[in-house]
Amino acid sequence: MGLFDNILKDGESLIKMEEALDFEFLPKSLPFREKEQKFIAEIIKPLFQSRNGRNVVMHGPPGIGKTAAARHVVRELEEETADIYPIYINCWQNNTTYKIMIEMCEQLGYRLVQNKKTVDLCKVVASMVNKKSAVFIFDEIDKAEEYDFLYFILEEIYKKSIVLITNFKEWIATLDSRIKSRLLPELLEFKQYTEHETKEIMKIRAGYAFPEGVWYDPAFTRIAKKTFEVKDIRTGLFLMREAALIAEGQSKKNVELIDVEKAIAKLDDFSIKSSTDLEEDSKFILSIVKEHSGKKIGDLYDIYQKKGGKHTYKTFQRKISDLDKNQFISTKKQKGTGGNTTIVEKKLTDY
Repeated sequence: MGLFDNILKDGESLIKMEEALDFEFLPKSLPFREKEQKFIAEIIKPLFQSRNGRNVVMHGPPGIGKTAAARHVVRELEEETADIYPIYINCWQNNTTYKIMIEMCEQLGYRLVQNKKTVDLCKVVASMVNKKSAVFIFDEIDKAEEYDFLYFILEEIYKKSIVLITNFKEWIATLDSRIKSRLLPELLEFKQYTEHETKEIMKIRAGYAFPEGVWYDPAFTRIAKKTFEVKDIRTGLFLMREAALIAEGQSKKNVELIDVEKAIAKLDDFSIKSSTDLEEDSKFILSIVKEHSGKKIGDLYDIYQKKGGKHTYKTFQRKISDLDKNQFISTKKQKGTGGNTTIVEKKLTDY
């Protein structure tokens, strides 16, 4: 028997559009976030009258549509006018003012960035954007190492709206007062999807990704229920792909409940981000957790400081929380003689 004897033939794949199972995929409509999209649009509307727009901090847990809602508004904005630049920056990948300015120049179509200093790049961005107006969207803003770029935009860009996306409402309190007093943002909370909403969202994605009839009802219902339990659409999309690939591997024409259960068993091996995408300090903290798995968070912070870590305990706690949310590590509360503490453990699989 050959190694590839049981492969489905061309046209028999259970997945017709795999990119629809990517969290970055933007469907034509974004259900259950209409109110939030309208709020973002209202923030931007003054730019259409050549006036300065307003600013907003969007906050809520990961995997509930914050980025998708902002991108939907941008898509409609691009269809409506060419007089407003939409600039989207992910601060996980671009976490310094210099990197952000390089990315802005790229999006504005300016390529002569080699050997230019940050201050020169800022002048280029200002000269280009001030001919029109702009919406600046900074996703995962809490991952930025410093916020000079915000001060620059607030001071040097004439007509703009700033949209800041974070998982942490309390992040706003960490901003320098000189930025906070100029920003004066509205707050827009994204709440968890209900079980019904979760199932409908997964149904829409399945409609894009799979031929009709591929999913048996019990299998799809289990996926939707598990997605609601973990409260993260990204996890549900991962499970859909994995279950379909497991079924394909056995030359099945449908995804069955047993395929879903096998996919769920793989969840501990799933990380929404690769550790190679982490900023350097988070990689450093992750390496400490791997070396000292099972210790209290306070003890890990002491090790972090002794090894040269510069952040405060509060920032260290937030970075541990980020690593936990993105499934690089696991944390659990434990009662002790001095009160509750957090035990931090590495995942069984290294990423």
